[in-house]
Amino acid sequence: MQEYRLSISGAEVSFKAEAAPEDVEQARVLLENQAERLKGSGGVQSREKLLALLAFGAAYDLLQLQHRLKAVEQRLAELAKHIDASR
Repeated sequence: MQEYRLSISGAEVSFKAEAAPEDVEQARVLLENQAERLKGSGGVQSREKLLALLAFGAAYDLLQLQHRLKAVEQRLAELAKHIDASR
């Protein structure tokens, strides 16, 4: 496991992960961009609120992707069943 130390919108974060360094960097850049967008909207006044909104946004995006994945898996199962039935 590799140890990482990042700064996300001024908050220092240390963690260990098996993630590739380039993936961690892409995630950091994504969070920084989202943080700048949120700060630019003027609705975020504290770092804690900003980090909470970033976490909520990431959780929401993950949930949406899980729903989409489940729908794709169900569709693939239906197609496999249809293929098996036509043999």
